[in-house]
Amino acid sequence: MDLRSLRIFQAVAEYGTVSAAAKELNYVQSNVTAHIKQLENHLQTPLFYRKHKGMVLNPEGRKMLQQVNQILQQVTELERTFLEHDTPSGTLKIGTVEIVSILPEILATYYNAYPNVDLSLEAGLTEQLIQKVLNHELDGAFISGPIQHEMLRQYTINKEELVLVTSSQAFNVEELTTMPLLVSNEGCGYRAKLTLWLKALGIRPKRIMEFNIMETILKSVILGLGATIVPASMVEQLAQEKRVYCHKIPAQYATNITLFIHRKDQGMTATMASFLTHLQHADEQEVHM
Repeated sequence: MDLRSLRIFQAVAEYGTVSAAAKELNYVQSNVTAHIKQLENHLQTPLFYRKHKGMVLNPEGRKMLQQVNQILQQVTELERTFLEHDTPSGTLKIGTVEIVSILPEILATYYNAYPNVDLSLEAGLTEQLIQKVLNHELDGAFISGPIQHEMLRQYTINKEELVLVTSSQAFNVEELTTMPLLVSNEGCGYRAKLTLWLKALGIRPKRIMEFNIMETILKSVILGLGATIVPASMVEQLAQEKRVYCHKIPAQYATNITLFIHRKDQGMTATMASFLTHLQHADEQEVHM
């Protein structure tokens, strides 16, 4: 039993004769007759009453037609899903580091343009997200850059200034030897830059405290527990309210680059292509590695 046999059965049931069905499907009559007989033999039951002037469905045939109509309708919908490239649909699994300031705008405008796409988001650290993209667990991910990987294509999405954040206006970097450093887990791009800066200065923090949620880190800074490093845009409101204070860091450590990555060798679906086009239309620039 195959789709051709089901379509032939459907046509004979609709037109009532082998000749009319053959003409509609552009088959020879003997081919249509053979498929009907094969189908009946496979199901071990007649499906038609044979009359002098045509064929009429018997009770088993009518039951069969209901199922065939449903199957062929589902096949049509399945084909439409993959063949209608102008209307992306399905699920797009995207990973993201916790802080991507422009992500809400990107996702909102994309969803408005392609409401049939189900965007599935997964938060994580840069190293975790890279591995999940490589393992085909994610279609793509927003991560902190720069990175070097021959299997990944990357696009620059945003560049932001990083600042050191404390609860006191007067601050000297040497104070990090006497106060805790509040950071995300290993694999966070901000933490990596802060580590490089302090290593260059020869400063060893009194204590490193790891948190999974950036909101918790900032609340802890406000309460005077320690210092952290984040994009300036993230604490702009808190700084205006003087709940935290921002301190500049050297230029070579002060720029956070947000990248979007996907595997170079992954099949380019219509849905992913529309997402990349959406990013590029927002004046994003691909990084060729």
